[in-house]
Amino acid sequence: MTHAMVKGSNVPLNAMAVRAVLRWTPGAGVPDVDASALLLGPEGRVRSDEDFVFYNQPRHPSGLVRRLPKKQVPEGLTDTVEADLAALDPSVDQVVLAASSDGASFQHVHDLRVLLYDAGQADGDPLAVFDVRPETGEETAIICGELYRRGNHWKFRAVGQGYPTGLIGLATAFGISVDETEGADGSAQGPDGSEGETALIPSPLAANAGQAPPAQQPQFPGQQQGQSGYGYPQPAAARPAYGYPQPAAAQSGYGYPHAPAPGPQPPSAPPLPQVAPAYGYPQPAAAAAPAPDPNFRLPPMGPQFVRP
Repeated sequence: MTHAMVKGSNVPLNAMAVRAVLRWTPGAGVPDVDASALLLGPEGRVRSDEDFVFYNQPRHPSGLVRRLPKKQVPEGLTDTVEADLAALDPSVDQVVLAASSDGASFQHVHDLRVLLYDAGQADGDPLAVFDVRPETGEETAIICGELYRRGNHWKFRAVGQGYPTGLIGLATAFGISVDETEGADGSAQGPDGSEGETALIPSPLAANAGQAPPAQQPQFPGQQQGQSGYGYPQPAAARPAYGYPQPAAAQSGYGYPHAPAPGPQPPSAPPLPQVAPAYGYPQPAAAAAPAPDPNFRLPPMGPQFVRP
């Protein structure tokens, strides 16, 4: 029996795994539509960025929620998400089923509906059908429905809540980390300057680029003025021999000729040549290396909002 859902209604599910099919009618001026899913914990937020299944991250690490390829059917185009509800971790309380449009709002998308099937059956009527209609017409992302736990059972609720901020606004509303770089016109840009490319996780190295050097280290008890503590450079008189550059007169000669020792040389000893420092110590540089580019930034890390 198929349940015709209205906004806000819910229905219990007996299926152990479900297939949510998003379907719409393509045509001139109709934007492309993408299905996505978010796995939420008890607080209504994702546990990590891996809990977001979308076109650039089509499979959850657990393998229990995945996005299938789009299909052309007689009724239109479909984009599908499958979820194995019985095997999901107990920390997952909800699976949000959403849709996002590319290039235009949902007022230009016709006959949008979500059909929920028992994934254990190859054929058969849908368990529930919900016609998704935008409320304002300016939505570029819509929560079509949600699968949620009630005790040891699962239910499906028809939602129909829209966001005018697209997939990025939907993701951040549920706790996804988004690093967005704006161009001169205010549009989102990626590391190569292309529009629409947004990383989920900012690079900590890029975030620290160009910052001022750290402040002077504090003095500790028993530490002489001007002398740094363990792990920091010390004045030459206090440096231990092992692991630090030594003056030419004190450096070891293992594997290399010795530098001349201080003091007078025996008359029979020929003068020792001036040579490079000994094995295992830094060699003098001919010139200082050029300073790093202060504008250098690593590209953003993590999944990207770039449609394939």
